[in-house]
Amino acid sequence: MDETVWKYIVLLFVLIPFCQYAHAGCQGFGAPEVYAITSSEADSKRDSHGNLFIYANMQQKLQLVGRNLTGLGKVTFTTHGDSQPGSPCNEYDQTETYQVMDASADGRYATVTVNLRSFGPGERYYHICTKDQQVDSCWYHQGENDLSRIVVVVKVEETTLLPLWIQIALIGLLLCLSGLFSGLNLGLMSLDKTELKIIEKCGSKDEKSYAKKINPVRKRGNFLLCTLLLGNVLVNNTLTILLDDVSNGLYAVIGATLGIVIFGEIIPQAICSRHGLAVGARTIWLTRIFMLITFPLSFPISLLLDKILGEEIGQVYDREKLSELVRVTKDFNDLNKEEVDIIEGALELTRKPVKDIMTKIEDVYMLDYLSLLDFETVTEIMKRGYTRIPVYEGDKSNIIALLNIKDLALVDPDDRTPLKTVIKFFQHPLVFVFDDQKLDQMLQDFRKGHSHMAIVRCVNNEGEGDPFYETLGVVTLEDVIEEIIQGEIIDETDTLTDNRQKAPRKLLRQDFSVFNTPDDHNKAFISPQLSLAAFRFLSTSVDLFHDDLISENVLKRLLQQNIVEEYQPDLSDQASFKYLYQDGVPCDFFILILQGHVEVSVGFEKMCFNGGPFSFYGVQALDVPEGTVTPDSNTDSVYVEHKPYIPDFTIRAVSPLLFIKIGRGHYIAARRATLMGRAKNKLANAEDETFKREWKKATLISNASSSDTMLRHSSPDISKPSMAISEASRTASSGMSNSKLSHTDSKDSGWSFPSTDEKGGACKDPEVKVEAKVSLEEENEEHHPSDEQTYLIDSKNEVVS
Repeated sequence: MDETVWKYIVLLFVLIPFCQYAHAGCQGFGAPEVYAITSSEADSKRDSHGNLFIYANMQQKLQLVGRNLTGLGKVTFTTHGDSQPGSPCNEYDQTETYQVMDASADGRYATVTVNLRSFGPGERYYHICTKDQQVDSCWYHQGENDLSRIVVVVKVEETTLLPLWIQIALIGLLLCLSGLFSGLNLGLMSLDKTELKIIEKCGSKDEKSYAKKINPVRKRGNFLLCTLLLGNVLVNNTLTILLDDVSNGLYAVIGATLGIVIFGEIIPQAICSRHGLAVGARTIWLTRIFMLITFPLSFPISLLLDKILGEEIGQVYDREKLSELVRVTKDFNDLNKEEVDIIEGALELTRKPVKDIMTKIEDVYMLDYLSLLDFETVTEIMKRGYTRIPVYEGDKSNIIALLNIKDLALVDPDDRTPLKTVIKFFQHPLVFVFDDQKLDQMLQDFRKGHSHMAIVRCVNNEGEGDPFYETLGVVTLEDVIEEIIQGEIIDETDTLTDNRQKAPRKLLRQDFSVFNTPDDHNKAFISPQLSLAAFRFLSTSVDLFHDDLISENVLKRLLQQNIVEEYQPDLSDQASFKYLYQDGVPCDFFILILQGHVEVSVGFEKMCFNGGPFSFYGVQALDVPEGTVTPDSNTDSVYVEHKPYIPDFTIRAVSPLLFIKIGRGHYIAARRATLMGRAKNKLANAEDETFKREWKKATLISNASSSDTMLRHSSPDISKPSMAISEASRTASSGMSNSKLSHTDSKDSGWSFPSTDEKGGACKDPEVKVEAKVSLEEENEEHHPSDEQTYLIDSKNEVVS
């Protein structure tokens, strides 16, 4: 390219501004130019494109940034934006003019105060137009520069719906109502109808009052629920609106959330979950007011819920739940363990069968139908301690009757009454139940009064043959009651603490044998007429019982003692007949036959004859020296110091016998009582007391002899004394000496050397010394040192020391 072309190009660029000036009309060189507009107001701002936002209809100070601003006099604004910088603005709509002030010396900055109106339809921006005050010809548009465009907005005055203090008070009230509705929703709705009825009947005084107030409202459960929920929603929404009106959106959300959660949900629900009854009762008036306010909406909804969901019944507990409820709450209520056990036991009655609590048949104490109610049987019944005893016949599973211990009240064991006689007389009904019968039905059966014991049985279908009833055990009313109270009932006669585990009871056993002393057990009954006949016979026909030796009063007392014996021989076995006396066997008693017959064998020839009623034997056994029975002989040795009587005859019972047997010691006691009584002016009561005391001494010493010094032998042969002495020595050395004997009214036989053997005879009396310590204690008398003495008795019945 040559030099000429470059010249034209440079000229073109020089002439372009002049052409633009010529096109603008009258803007020349050095005209003011505005590049940007800023605001000095704090609340002004720009958008992302740089457009300045100011409030409409308000005076605001703007700062102009540009060039040659010192010559700028006035400015105006137009909404027309499709113009080039420097183009005329006279033909466009303009605002009022504003005077430019405070232009900087370099012409770069200037200040102007404006008051722009709000935009009209279709208007978006204000564009600045300048006018040079030196030329003062026309207005020039400054172009579409973003920094020089102005957007005006209408400033809205921030006002609240209500005065601020009223609005804050309403916010606090609404928070309280929100919490109240939330708490009542949990507290009241958790109280079902059943619980309210229970509290109204069984609660404390305050609880009863609270429940009585709440119950009418709580009965309309769905209506109350709809009221509380509508009230809660209404309050929460109003609270949110008020908070948003007071603050901007973010703060309103945060404030509403925290306020509703903390004060409207957490705190009230925590309180009402524990004290809902009290809170609900004290605010019931407010609940009624909101039920009235929300009635148009909540009541129809509640009717619809009642139709769809049905009537509210309340919490209902079955047996398992009720039992578990009692069990899990026992640590928080005032029920003790026994009460909890009783409640659980009562709830288990309908589910537990009798086979779970019965006493098995092999553990049941029963009586044979053919038993005799003698002393041993009655004693065993008393030891067992049962009130009702099943009676079986043949096999123990064949229970045919029931014996009540009360039936034995008028039964004398000495009569040996057959059990079947008592059973037939009382005829207690038997109650049979099946093993799967439940305890509640069993209790109802017992309450009917037929019997308090039932026989448990089942139908046995096992094996071949027809089904049959099998007896499994027995169940009693006490077993059912024990199942209710969940514990064992132990009375004073029970020997076990647990019938199932057979745990023995640590109990001092009662010894009924004290009532079965040999006298009582062997005592035979004689009629008053026979007793009178025996008295007359002895006092007139037997010299040792005449009135000059034994007074009538003492003799009567003697016959009243246990001196009458009865013997029932086995007539089919003559070898077992009892011997009353045996030839050569020592004895010390006298016998008077009252009924029956005996066979008497006398001498080496064994001459035999029969003895019948009122025949007597052994008179010589009672013949004692006079000095022995004198009152001055104040020692107990008088009962044991005489030689035994050795008969030269043998007497054997051949039929049932009833006879009087008087020992030497008892005879001496009667003699001494007679002498002592006569020494006291023959007072009857003096004889009675003396006889009683002497009888006890004689009986005690006789018992000592029978229990500690009696040596039994299988044969009455006395031809081998050395063997007898050796055997007696071994027996005496085995610990029978030095025995402490207690005072008792036992067998009233005399001091016997030796005692009667199995056939009624007497044993050998070897020369053996046995020490017997006797402790005597008289009734209603003081104990004296002389009442406890030690005797050394030899084979001749003599007191050595």
